[in-house]
Amino acid sequence: MKTLYIERSAGGGKNGGWAEELDLEGVGRIVVGTGPGSFAGVRSAIAFAQGYSLGTGCEVLGMPSPCALAGEGRTAVVGDSRRGLAWIALFDGFKPAGEIFQVAQENLAAVVPEGYRVVTPDESRMGETLRAAFGARYAGGRVPDAEGLRRFAEKNPAVLKPEPLPVYLNPAVRHF
Repeated sequence: MKTLYIERSAGGGKNGGWAEELDLEGVGRIVVGTGPGSFAGVRSAIAFAQGYSLGTGCEVLGMPSPCALAGEGRTAVVGDSRRGLAWIALFDGFKPAGEIFQVAQENLAAVVPEGYRVVTPDESRMGETLRAAFGARYAGGRVPDAEGLRRFAEKNPAVLKPEPLPVYLNPAVRHF
């Protein structure tokens, strides 16, 4: 069975042109990155996968987008949650080392354990902060992609979850 991997947490969800480039021939399963990340990107990818599934009956699974940046060794994926907060996903190789959590950016160095290399999908917003907090442990910016999701899912299929939902780190804001 052919599996299609879709990762859009780094943005681009507002322009649906990305979906036109997908090779859908023989797809029996879609694995989608569930964030955290771009509000529009994550939600458009999930919506596409669910809509395609309605028409074809293919299976849809989700996994956290930071998995696409993990690999051999210990990795901390750190992203910008805005408002002075950062989200963190810790990995021991291809195994999550806990839930994704948030901290104040000034506390980053205190909560990422020694021995973890640090990467970010938000280099333009967080690079300087991470260089200052982690020095040589900071391995730079990387964009999560479909190939990273595939690699992680093949090494650890237990991360795949049915009925994918976006990763929400903050409660919804309601304006009346």
